[in-house]
Amino acid sequence: MLLGCIGDDFTGSSDLANTLAKQGMRTVQYTGVPNAAAVPEVQAGVVALKSRSIAVAEAVAQSRAALDWLLDQGCEQIFFKYCSTFDSTAEGNIGPVADALAEALTAHKVIVCPAFPGAGRSLYQGHLFVNDVLLNESGLQDHPLTPMTDPDIRRWLAPQSAHTVGHVPAADVFGGAARIADRLEEQNQAGHRLIVVDAIRDADLLEIGKAAKGLPLITGGSGVALGLPANFGCVPAPVPWTGQPGKAIALSGSCSKATRAQIVRHAQTNPTKEITAADVIDARLLPAEVAIWLLEAEGLPLAYSSADPAAVAKVQAQFGRQAASEALEHFFAEVARLCVERGVTRVITAGGETSGAIVEGLDLDALEIGPEIDPGVPALRARPDLVVALKSGNFGAEDFFTKADHILARPHV
Repeated sequence: MLLGCIGDDFTGSSDLANTLAKQGMRTVQYTGVPNAAAVPEVQAGVVALKSRSIAVAEAVAQSRAALDWLLDQGCEQIFFKYCSTFDSTAEGNIGPVADALAEALTAHKVIVCPAFPGAGRSLYQGHLFVNDVLLNESGLQDHPLTPMTDPDIRRWLAPQSAHTVGHVPAADVFGGAARIADRLEEQNQAGHRLIVVDAIRDADLLEIGKAAKGLPLITGGSGVALGLPANFGCVPAPVPWTGQPGKAIALSGSCSKATRAQIVRHAQTNPTKEITAADVIDARLLPAEVAIWLLEAEGLPLAYSSADPAAVAKVQAQFGRQAASEALEHFFAEVARLCVERGVTRVITAGGETSGAIVEGLDLDALEIGPEIDPGVPALRARPDLVVALKSGNFGAEDFFTKADHILARPHV
């Protein structure tokens, strides 16, 4: 294995695996830290954790365990993948995990770059934009677990890390890989270990990738991995795929603006069913009831708990943020398990925490990377009789659910 990757959630990990596979790396996504060695053919291994919103100490411990396994596989470089909207709190978990990995790898020039222009995320003068608005005006300020209220990644990261935060501005990035490398060295000599690097175009990411050759640790969204496979001699190639016939379902726990718009669009032509946290917590609605509804519904049925910020705040005030979130995650995981047990062959999910819970509930150990559905979202084969799509909340076009099912079912690519 050449490149070892640690993802802090499941949808982001599949996003990263998608980027690497398109650039020609033989890539496998693992659910949690594997218990056995990787097969020799794997060039990039992506260990997907569910560590974005857990306690800092546990996130660090899980990430260190993933690092140890990846190093045992012979990895020459490590990539720590987090969300392209830098989802974290003032305490972490991005900063503490990055610090721990840097310490373990003796890494002193650590790139921090969540930019992903293909999905509308750009980083300019250290500030993160989502399409044409600053991060804190994009709807992410209302995220139920990691509200993003400051677009300055330097300022957001500083209290999370034990180290000062440096910066490579866009003017230097536009100068190409050699200039980026020089500026990284200057920032490190100035005492900075974590260094935010601007990027507004894919061309910037490719140059950052060249500058990162030989660095023991890189951190960022999947976009900054765009230029890494070339450092290992890989070239872009089509990703083979054979789809799966049968019954499909969709499950959404994301409360993002993008997902809520996708649900509205999907409801115009397909059956949908809303799941409320109160009904789940008070046991007025059971997973078996929803599973039966999904199995009997025509078209591509969607069960969702995606509410607007005001409704989410009300639920959190009533039941507590963690209790409401965990109840819904466990509920959807059980719904998915019952549906697959009864013959469902295609599962489409929206929301990082929801997707992670469903992957764990279905006991999926490794995922084969297929073609891209929308930027950052690949088709995934989980078993000979099961394919899945794991969508981060803010990703995908309005017709995502229908498009995803079409590709998951496509006979051959």
